[in-house]
Amino acid sequence: MQRINVVGCSGSGKSTFSKNLSELLSIDYIEIDALHWKDNWQESSDEELFLKLKVALDQEQWVLDGNYTRTIPIKWEKVDTVIWLDYSFGRTFWQSLKRAITRITSQKQIWANLNNRETVARTFFSKDSILLWMVRNYGANRKKLLLIRKNPDYQHINFIRFRNPKQSQDFLNQLRYQKPVQSNE
Repeated sequence: MQRINVVGCSGSGKSTFSKNLSELLSIDYIEIDALHWKDNWQESSDEELFLKLKVALDQEQWVLDGNYTRTIPIKWEKVDTVIWLDYSFGRTFWQSLKRAITRITSQKQIWANLNNRETVARTFFSKDSILLWMVRNYGANRKKLLLIRKNPDYQHINFIRFRNPKQSQDFLNQLRYQKPVQSNE
C-alpha cells in the first residue's frame, strides 16, 4: 500500500481513519475537501480542483481522504488501494451530527488557512447543510461505489470494504502490530 484513497459517505470517519493510516504508514495525508474549498465556503472550479489534486498526488506515497466522483480518473490513475468505510446509515448520520455540533460549538476553522466554520444556520437550516447532503446522498453514493468497484478500468485496485468501525480499527491495529493485512468483505 503506497497510494491509498479512503472513501465513504460524509460523516463515515474518512478523515480520522485516513490520518491514523497515514501516521501508521509514515506517508503524507491529503484531504480533497481542503483542496476543493476556498475561504467562506466558496468552491473551486473543477479545473482548479483537478490541478490542485494532480499536484498533491505527484509523489510516490499518500493517503487521500475523500470521494468527489468526478476526480476518479485523476486519483485512481496511480492508486493501488481504495478503502471504503461503508457504515450503516444510522451510524454515519450520528457521526455527522456529532461532528457538526462539535464544529459549531468550537468554531474552529475546519481547514488550515481557510475561513470556513460550521454554523447552526448552515448545518440545520440551509440547502447547503452537510447533514441534508448526507441524508439525500447516502444510498446513491453506496450504489455508485458498488458499481465503480466492478468497472474493468479499476481491476488493478485492491478494494477493501469495512462495514463497521471495529473492522477498520482491527485493520489499523494489524498495521500497528505488523500483522499481515487482509481485506474484510
